[in-house]
Amino acid sequence: MEQIRSLSQLLEYAKKIGAEKGPKKVSVAMAEDAGLLSAIEEARVAGFAEAILVGRKEKMEEAAKAAGVDLSNYEVVDEPRGETAMAMTSVEKVSSGQAHIYMKGQLHTNNFLRGMLNKEVGLRKGKNTISHCYFHSVEGFDRVFFVADAAFNMYPDLSAKADILQNTVNFARAFGVQEPKAAVLAAVEVVNPDMPCTLEAAALTVMNRRGQIKNCIVDGPFALDNAVSEESARTKGIVSPVAGNADVLLVPDIEAGNMMVKALVYFSKNETAGLILGAAAPVILTSRADTPRAKMLSIAAAVVLSSFEER
Repeated sequence: MEQIRSLSQLLEYAKKIGAEKGPKKVSVAMAEDAGLLSAIEEARVAGFAEAILVGRKEKMEEAAKAAGVDLSNYEVVDEPRGETAMAMTSVEKVSSGQAHIYMKGQLHTNNFLRGMLNKEVGLRKGKNTISHCYFHSVEGFDRVFFVADAAFNMYPDLSAKADILQNTVNFARAFGVQEPKAAVLAAVEVVNPDMPCTLEAAALTVMNRRGQIKNCIVDGPFALDNAVSEESARTKGIVSPVAGNADVLLVPDIEAGNMMVKALVYFSKNETAGLILGAAAPVILTSRADTPRAKMLSIAAAVVLSSFEER
């Protein structure tokens, strides 16, 4: 497939998947918000997603009326017992094969994740680290950036970072990036024994060269400028296929990642959405503050990833 270079192209590719293979089904926990239902309806009309809506029936009906959405187009599951029950009911639809994607609605994140991690009906996949990836289309760049992990793992160790990288690389490949270039970020582009994240960057580079992190090129440490700017890399004399051309940006910890993602969102012209990776199915962890378009982009990405993983 051709590489997806913007989130508008992502939507077009999701529509193509829907037309060729049929829509994916999304199981939504606590689907009681008008903006959320608007995004789901847009995805349904575009042909790439259907949905199972779990929540209090009367609240979903109120939200649907506000959004102008006809609930007769959806499977609606009345779950009045509270957020935990909504999460369990919704995630079980995915683990049992009735749906392909697990999505957060208006429930609190801890209850949503409790469903995802439940030992009986959740979506854990062996001992693999589950991680989050924000993906960004930024004006002035010719590709989508994949930033991990800025939302889920707080202070990952070397082993977890290797898993996070592999999760993110697999996701980038679903966007048609055949051999993603992954930059392991730090404050500097040299290995400094006094800065542990630079030592981990060097270790991850060696792990990639020895086949422990596959289907990509990993290098680091990189400061952000020489990871995304070829001119900056040349000025600093950095010779690497990743220098200035990174697709994947691995941040040292959640604090650096959170600030980086918010800087991208607020200081550039961009489109941004996110996905949880490494579970048995794609997981959409949206914020209540996300726009309907951001939620639809997350649905589109989950559809693309689900289709890619079926190959």
